[in-house]
Amino acid sequence: MSLAAYCVICCRRMGTSTPPPKSSTYWRDIRNIIKFTGSLILGGSLFITYEVLALKKSLTLDTQVIEREKMKSYIYVHTVSLDKTENHGITYQARKELHKAVRKVLATSARIFRGPFADTFSTVDIEDHDCAVWLLLRKSRSDDRAARLQAVQEMSEARHWHDYQYRIIAQACDMRTLTGLARSKDSDLRFFLRPPPLPSLKEDSSTEEELRHLLASLPQTDLDECIQCFTALALSESSQSLAAQKGGLWCFGGNGLPYAESFGEVPSATVEMFCLEALVKHSEIPTHCDKIEANGGLQLLQRLYQLHKDCPKVQRNIMRILGNMALNEHLHSTIVRSGWVSILAEAIKSQHVMEASHAARTLANLDRETVPDKYHDGVYVLHPQYRTSQPIKADVLFIHGLMGAAFKTWRQQDNDQDLTEKVSEDETKYTTCWPKSWLARDCPALRIISVEYDTSLSDWRARCPTERKSIAFRSNELLRKLRAAGVGDRPVVWVSHSMGGLLVKKMLLEASKKPEMNTIINNTRGIIFYSVPHHGSHLAEYSVNIRYLLFPSLEVKELSKGLFLQEYEEKSRISKELRGNTYLLWLPGDIGWLLLPPERWLF
Repeated sequence: MSLAAYCVICCRRMGTSTPPPKSSTYWRDIRNIIKFTGSLILGGSLFITYEVLALKKSLTLDTQVIEREKMKSYIYVHTVSLDKTENHGITYQARKELHKAVRKVLATSARIFRGPFADTFSTVDIEDHDCAVWLLLRKSRSDDRAARLQAVQEMSEARHWHDYQYRIIAQACDMRTLTGLARSKDSDLRFFLRPPPLPSLKEDSSTEEELRHLLASLPQTDLDECIQCFTALALSESSQSLAAQKGGLWCFGGNGLPYAESFGEVPSATVEMFCLEALVKHSEIPTHCDKIEANGGLQLLQRLYQLHKDCPKVQRNIMRILGNMALNEHLHSTIVRSGWVSILAEAIKSQHVMEASHAARTLANLDRETVPDKYHDGVYVLHPQYRTSQPIKADVLFIHGLMGAAFKTWRQQDNDQDLTEKVSEDETKYTTCWPKSWLARDCPALRIISVEYDTSLSDWRARCPTERKSIAFRSNELLRKLRAAGVGDRPVVWVSHSMGGLLVKKMLLEASKKPEMNTIINNTRGIIFYSVPHHGSHLAEYSVNIRYLLFPSLEVKELSKGLFLQEYEEKSRISKELRGNTYLLWLPGDIGWLLLPPERWLF
């Protein structure tokens, strides 16, 4: 306003003054023009300087907030006035437009000269390492996938940060970044916040009763016979246990054999195991996973996980349920918000191979950024369990046999030394799973997968229809799971033991009949049969002789010699399907090798 008034006064003086002599008029006009122009330039410079300083102030973080945050565990957010009267007026609109113009100028200059304004936080007046934290957070939300992966890697490799800086990442990162940090081998556990407080149990209720209500809330119609059997057994046994806890007489009603077998255990713990086994089967159905989440199942499972820290079997079943739920991408955000990622990030670093492998399976199903495959229940990746830049050249699959398991079958021979002491020893001397410890170290370019399926010697504890235990049924089920895990997209080597070798042969025969499975046949490069009963087993004959006492299972019956009369026909069919890829050699003993010419060796 003062500048405008001064200009008006000058104009009036020039208009009302008497005309001077012509000799001095020219220089006087020049002086007036210089005064006017100088005043305009000086005033405009002051105005622009003021606006630039105001803009810089608005873009600068409050350093006092940064200092206070070092002592806090939460993030301060700059508040904006909600008074609408402050957002009206010509001055406010002019400043707003000027700020937009200055931002465009700064962004343009940054693109041209690659100056310090290229990043939002580069003008913040804070320490260099604090600025790096915010820049990595911004980079982790980039539209460029490579930039996101690099940001997560740099975060996981950070070692010089303060505790509050890890907490900033933990609170400000998105779901994708948090999952990536959990699957990074060297990531610090301070990146992960503690799970949120669990809701309190209802009055006069227990975890066992809540678990039973969760199981009863799931659909009970149009289910597989196996799921119906598991559900009915769990509900029946839980009803008897709850009645006993409330003053009734505890007895061996219903299916009492499981209680008789575990008489030394607490009944409630046994009932919880029955319910969890039934929930494992239900979680294989996507719609039932939605029901489990909607009824508070994630929080209840977390409570059980914390209560049974000394019971690995309970924790493994909980991880199996969570891994099945993680197959449904629309549930990922709920799983992350419930705090499970922090639990999984700690479990995957465990020295116990089973705990680490179950956590690795769940995190791999959550990580859609780097893992295109899906790992169903019973398919466990032993290597690599973390994110890696190492390209995978081939898959090695381990298939256990009768009464085996995905991990214990491939352990080193036991001795009198306590197994818990061996876990802490050097893995070069002893290992509880040599494919994970030794094979992965010698051949890091492999993806090592171990497969698990239930087997039994007797039908005393049969819970599923007999036909579901046949080699034909199991082979089709495993073939579907392995194809979903990406088996067949690269060269495959099979390592089988006992009945697992029969499953491998059956899977290859079934794959040859299905066009969508031909990639498994075409990419099979080798098979190792270890102690596989190609011509039947004496165990089956022994079981048949006392079948009225032992009730031998279908798996045992299928190992009888009479079922292997078509062995040579199957050999010829497999050889025909694999011709051109491999050379097949069957040894007279129980060990068979699928030999390869040197030009087809992988390593």
